[in-house]
Amino acid sequence: MTSHPSPETLEKIHQARTVNGRPPEDRLIDLPHFGDLLDRRAAEYAHKTFLIHYDEAGNREEVSYSELNRAVNKSANYLSKELGVGRGDRVATIGYNHSDLVIISFACWKLGAVVAPQNIAEDDQRINFILRNSQSVVLLVRFDYLARAAQIVAGEDEHLEPVDNVRQIVQVGGDPSAAYPHFQTEIEKQRDAWEAPEQVRLDDEALLVYTSGTTGAPKGVVLMQYNMLVDALGIAEWHGITADQRMMCVLPIHHVNGIIVTLVTPLLVGGSTVLNFRYSSSHFWERIAKEQVQIVSVVPTLLQFSLEYADKAAAEGRSIWGEGVSAEDLGAFRHFICGAGTLAVGLATTFEERFKMKIVHGYGLSESTCYSCFLPPDLDWETHREWMSAHNYPSIGVPIHPNEMAIFDATGSGTQLGPGERGEICIRGHNIMKYYFLRPDVNDETFKFGWFRSGDEGFYLTDDQDRPFFFITGRIKELINRGGVKFSPFDIEEVLLEIPGIHTGLAIGFENDSYGEEVGAYVVLEEGVEVKPEEILAYCRERMTFEKSPKVVVFGTDIPVTSTGKYQRLKLRDRFAEHKSVQFRPEG
Repeated sequence: MTSHPSPETLEKIHQARTVNGRPPEDRLIDLPHFGDLLDRRAAEYAHKTFLIHYDEAGNREEVSYSELNRAVNKSANYLSKELGVGRGDRVATIGYNHSDLVIISFACWKLGAVVAPQNIAEDDQRINFILRNSQSVVLLVRFDYLARAAQIVAGEDEHLEPVDNVRQIVQVGGDPSAAYPHFQTEIEKQRDAWEAPEQVRLDDEALLVYTSGTTGAPKGVVLMQYNMLVDALGIAEWHGITADQRMMCVLPIHHVNGIIVTLVTPLLVGGSTVLNFRYSSSHFWERIAKEQVQIVSVVPTLLQFSLEYADKAAAEGRSIWGEGVSAEDLGAFRHFICGAGTLAVGLATTFEERFKMKIVHGYGLSESTCYSCFLPPDLDWETHREWMSAHNYPSIGVPIHPNEMAIFDATGSGTQLGPGERGEICIRGHNIMKYYFLRPDVNDETFKFGWFRSGDEGFYLTDDQDRPFFFITGRIKELINRGGVKFSPFDIEEVLLEIPGIHTGLAIGFENDSYGEEVGAYVVLEEGVEVKPEEILAYCRERMTFEKSPKVVVFGTDIPVTSTGKYQRLKLRDRFAEHKSVQFRPEG
């Protein structure tokens, strides 16, 4: 069986990469390739700061456009001339947010190579699989992770296979040693001018990112240079991001959110970005104020962390923004971009009321490069709050112009649904991926009627301008199918989160002999609080039907999440295994 899409599926993918009748060959961007963009920006904004980097210790580094371009050229020369990386080759990276990782990624795109970023928080088996499946030829690793990376590549564990396709491991950062080539040392030997051995094009593959599936082997999403740039264009236009503005990155840049929103987008418009080692509640507002940041991209988990920090600070008589920071210091700030995880109405409402700042909620997937839709940022406060809270779910907004969106029957029949009808969220446009790497079976099903099928359930409503405002109600595979009746976990979780003392409450569909699946509640309590299971069950049954209400409560302290904070509900099913054979009946 071939490992590439069939001609029929390629035609369906081409349809899915068309927006409002405009095929992907009819470009929305007038650029020959990513490297040309970087050269242009370095010439136009030579001494302007592109990147401000805060490392783990809080040390601040500032990199201008011209400095960035020289470092990228040196790196591209090293990758090409010393490591033999060519156009179309895959280069894997293991690291954390650092200016080095930005330079490496940009260098790969300048020479037409593909970056396959790894999430070090994943287990060894998954990383081993991805390194093999991606066919990466070189692996660049932060010095902190060298020993582990070497073991994964060597396949020393009984559950791992040798990664024979990786011909060289390169150390990034740390003190040079004799064990591996040292990236920083080697690039200093290279010329700071770059001449591409082969012509690079916008259709060249640029990113190979793997989805965080809960079951089965990870799927490699192939994104082209054009995908990255056109999605960045849509993001910049929607949010009014211009050359005089600054963004901040607190999300991992091994994921498309961190890469596209807060690296590629500011580069495209000639702006600046502040790159943090990771999110830190104690430094978050301080750096927004100090660096005069206009927009920050976050996930719902970080909103919760900010609220918890504010609550604690207020209880201790300190500023909710952090030491030495006041609301007046944040005058340049405009709004948050928030997506990638489940945003509860209660969390969104509480955050916006507490901080008096807008959350511009959005939605997208790696397969659509990053974001596909957002709430309009220019909505008046009352209208904004209505779309965030009046329909049981916060709206994910209106499609950005590189793509269009629709709701189709969730069975995959290709039947398009109307306003208010729940079905599968589907997308088509210039930001849709090239395809899943070496997965013809998945490509056939994903593009079966000429749209990208997201696997997410949702609906849309229209406003008085006839704009479609979309909503996500859950993953179709995470919908709880109780005896043929399907319930969205999001609906149930909104009720759980109303209960005082519950920090996090997830609705889990667990295996049950009587109904196929039953509804369970996995609950993490706030520190020092005690809530009894029967209190939780009673509260839910006052507000929902017996069928929809949780039948069992399981308490815990840990929740499996993806690197961007998405809850992985299916990984919690086994915690309800003892209730498989129980038939739950209404009391009385």
